[in-house]
Amino acid sequence: MKIAVVGATGLVGQEMLRVIEQRELPFDELLLVASERSVGKEMTFKGKTYKVISMQDAIDQKPDVALFSAGGSTSITWAPKFAENGTIVIDNSSAWRMDPTKKLIVPEINGGVLRIDDRIIANPNCSTIQMVLALGPLHERYTIKRIVVSTYQSVTGTGKAAVDQMMNERAGKEGDMVYPYKIDMNVLPHIDVFLDNDYTKEEMKMVNETKKIFGDDTVQVTATCVRIPTMGGHSESVNVEFEEEFDVAEVKALLSIAPGVVLEDDPKNNIYPMPINSHGKDEVFVGRIRRDETQEKTLNMWIVADNLRKGAATNAVQIAEFMLENSLVF
Repeated sequence: MKIAVVGATGLVGQEMLRVIEQRELPFDELLLVASERSVGKEMTFKGKTYKVISMQDAIDQKPDVALFSAGGSTSITWAPKFAENGTIVIDNSSAWRMDPTKKLIVPEINGGVLRIDDRIIANPNCSTIQMVLALGPLHERYTIKRIVVSTYQSVTGTGKAAVDQMMNERAGKEGDMVYPYKIDMNVLPHIDVFLDNDYTKEEMKMVNETKKIFGDDTVQVTATCVRIPTMGGHSESVNVEFEEEFDVAEVKALLSIAPGVVLEDDPKNNIYPMPINSHGKDEVFVGRIRRDETQEKTLNMWIVADNLRKGAATNAVQIAEFMLENSLVF
């Protein structure tokens, strides 16, 4: 088994390597791949030193699986070249997510749609992954009619430069500005670019990706995505209306046994999910579960996950694990 990590020097690429090590993804050979400016750089993984190689060098070595986290334009250019050589590409960018010929996968929810001839597989947006993982078992039981979600997203979702901006501001230092405004001690209702409908691209990702992952265009989704000056994970306030009536105790019971979900719901003892506690963990944490008293068949809940882990690196590695476990790798 030969695995390539494309974008190995970036935040998500480095997190992929940590996840590969922690989850003990089996491999015989590891290729660390990055842009030309990083070629030749040395990186250490599991006590061994590797030299970063170029895209073409990696393609020539025909890896079985390539975990991509190198941006959309890079993926559009290079993912097909890997795929043509027989490599399974699992891509973390938005490049292939809404391509009708490509699968958009959260393994616990829709891994069963994967087939042996899938060569480019899309990893969903971080905020979408954690929401659908928590809502999946509830959709199966009660059928979701409408979702209203507001997100509280960590600066790590933008990348290292955004973390540097926040920390510089916190230290009173001058530095490069990634966001149009100061982020420390502030909240920006603006993630990605604004579209013609005045929603941001991030918000529309949540709308469209949720429908595709559930395989159900009848699910209505509306989102407001917000950047906040935190690290450790994204948080979401979710209001979900069902077609069927539900029992709150049954909702909690379903979530308590859902794969990849941890129920943290004990308000009397101030137990609820927080990004400070989700950092470095693979699970999605759910709490503040309560009936919406203003509308029938409607539930409020709070969902938190580390956006670099289950929201990106872990989900990608889990897709690779799923392919291996189900003999979907040549």
